Amino acid sequence: MAIVVRIDVELARRKMSVGEFAERVGLTPANVAVLKNGRARAVRFSTLEAMCRVLGCQPGDLLEWVPDEAAAEPATG
Repeated sequence: MAIVVRIDVELARRKMSVGEFAERVGLTPANVAVLKNGRARAVRFSTLEAMCRVLGCQPGDLLEWVPDEAAAEPATG
């Protein structure tokens, strides 16, 4: 997956538990786990906005693009 979710980093910086975060954002702890573990296929902008509001951060603090190994290799030909 090329998009890495960094919720765990931001939670650790704020010493906030997943349960507290989930409650304040309006998600279940299970859905936060899906986001944290990179299993989510999409995130609604309203959810991203709520996460940023609760954590006092920007979307780029929560999401990072990392090139796939195949995409990082130069094309041969």
